[in-house]
Amino acid sequence: LTGYELSRTDLKGILNHLVSLNYAERAAMIGTSDKRAEIIVAGGIILLDAMKMLEVESLVICERALREGMIVDWMLSHGLIEDRLNFQSEVRQRSVLKVAQKYQVNLANAERVASFTLSIFNQTKGQLHNWDTEERELLWAAAILHNCGVYISHSAHHKHSYYLIRHGELLGFTEADIEVIANLARYHRKSPPKKKHENYNNLPSSTHRQLVNQLSAILRLAVALDRRQIGAITQVHCEYKPQRKELQLKLVPAVPNDDCALELWNLDYKKEVFEAEYEVKVKATLVD
Repeated sequence: LTGYELSRTDLKGILNHLVSLNYAERAAMIGTSDKRAEIIVAGGIILLDAMKMLEVESLVICERALREGMIVDWMLSHGLIEDRLNFQSEVRQRSVLKVAQKYQVNLANAERVASFTLSIFNQTKGQLHNWDTEERELLWAAAILHNCGVYISHSAHHKHSYYLIRHGELLGFTEADIEVIANLARYHRKSPPKKKHENYNNLPSSTHRQLVNQLSAILRLAVALDRRQIGAITQVHCEYKPQRKELQLKLVPAVPNDDCALELWNLDYKKEVFEAEYEVKVKATLVD
């Protein structure tokens, strides 16, 4: 149930049903212990009233509960961690890197791709997209893990990456987050997102699908920039020309006399999805 969204209306309906049952009937429900059957109605009433008082229309079920919160509070009070949000972010990062290590990801390549991805994300924010910090972190995770499917087979490895991420037990992320990360990795190559794809339809909302459409297009460009996986390009500078609807990518090569022909060729191949998604033309040039 982690990541499941429960509306206040749904909760009221469930509560009305529970009230209509006696203790024996509630205890007979699958997953309900004897002790839980005694208090579930009272707990539901408290939750419903709290949602009304706070004017909350829905809630998302978390993978963690009171005991995890008590542990984090104890660590905060004893100076073992400084900030709750930073701690959460660190858990996510460590978990992603652990999965990458498990599936023998080329971490040097993955980190270069992640760096290019976030650089393009940052430089185009407010011009081509309006996603923020939370989505940026999901994009980083997908960039690090995009090639993990090679562990199974190079053939169709983007599909294998989706499976491994989806079932990789990433800590600190909701089910919806993991579905987004897996889809972003799935679409770093080959076909763009399509409605007929089951994994794409698994995304919980149209907003999540738009997120995957836009950010996977950025990831594609970043993957192309390290095509030889040797760090041939060190930096990418983006300049958007709104009058011409053109995104200029100025690429800085690691070696001055390297024409980066393979990177430019792959970028030319992969940019079509980006151009179609953002309705712009992409033009790449090498600079000193």
